[in-house]
Amino acid sequence: MFDNIRHDISVVLERDPAAKSKLDALISYPGVHVLMYYRMAHWLWGRNFTTLARFISHLGRFLSGIEIHPAAKIGKGVFIDHGMGVVIGETTEVGDNVTLYQGVTLGGTSLHGGKRHPTLEDGVIVGAGAKILGPIHIGRNARIGSNAVVVKPVMENATVIGIPAKAIAAAEEKKARDFCAYGMSTDELPDPIARSLEGMFDMVCGLKSRVEELEQDLAERDARDIVKLHKSRKSSSKTAKSEITGSE
Repeated sequence: MFDNIRHDISVVLERDPAAKSKLDALISYPGVHVLMYYRMAHWLWGRNFTTLARFISHLGRFLSGIEIHPAAKIGKGVFIDHGMGVVIGETTEVGDNVTLYQGVTLGGTSLHGGKRHPTLEDGVIVGAGAKILGPIHIGRNARIGSNAVVVKPVMENATVIGIPAKAIAAAEEKKARDFCAYGMSTDELPDPIARSLEGMFDMVCGLKSRVEELEQDLAERDARDIVKLHKSRKSSSKTAKSEITGSE
């Protein structure tokens, strides 16, 4: 347990440039504080001291603003940055070196027993305000954009955004190992104006193609009408000549 706490402190220095020392991380970061309470509560929960474990968990929530159920399984090197409003449910499983930002919910969608909460593999980054709901699987090194609502499994190395969350990129293996604050870089975020313009351009191209087809059909129909009119006039001329010749 104490080895895990030391590792939790060291990752703060790795992932937050605002942290200046281990002492700074120890006394000033609620994410570190709540993990200390969680490690104690989880140890007690595993030995059936459930009431005491829930009390320690509630004490950690009161002091940090972060709620972690003592039965949840959390690996090493988990970094909860800022942390206020983070909720981690009972059957949640969080791998090593996962990063969670403020307002994240790892919640359940069922009132029945068993697995109800998500599983996050190693290296996952979850942006501020994101909600991951249900017993779904989030693959290794996946990135969840801020305020996304995830209700379906996410593939390894993928980046998802939106409500409901959809994949916008399948990160390359090397890129996936790089730390990315809040789960995304500005280069990955699609420009909504550019997407709207692309959609309008596609629509205009489609309309232009349709107009050209209609113009061609109209020209062919006019040509057929002209040929028919010419043949009709020619036939009428021959009939008139025949009548004149007969009368003579």
